Amino acid sequence: MTRPVSVDEWVEVEAEQQPDGSWQTMMGRVAQFHHKHDFASPENNGHDMGYRLALVIEELGELSAAITKGKPKEEAAEELADVFILMLGNALAMKVDLEVEFHKKMDRIMQRPAKRGGMGIRVTEYTDS
Repeated sequence: MTRPVSVDEWVEVEAEQQPDGSWQTMMGRVAQFHHKHDFASPENNGHDMGYRLALVIEELGELSAAITKGKPKEEAAEELADVFILMLGNALAMKVDLEVEFHKKMDRIMQRPAKRGGMGIRVTEYTDS
């Protein structure tokens, strides 16, 4: 069985409309949103990834402001949800199975050592220069 990756494939998947903790429900709901607004159509500029990334940066700025300005946790949580929804939408736009890529990446980074820098711990691929 092939896994859904596009909006059209995901809207065919039966998904709950209420939180149930499943990837299927989250992706299905984001796909329904994309389908409803026809983001992929040429008259809507298709899935212009430059524009989509600009939206992510905008939402990250709003999340940052909510945190650094000490706004209520609920406001920061809403901004975090905006970032997450955009990332799921980016996976749809790129036709990437984000769940599979997530697990592949987690498997890789779990093997990396952490290093403490001036601002805290980082876990990334390091080279001594």
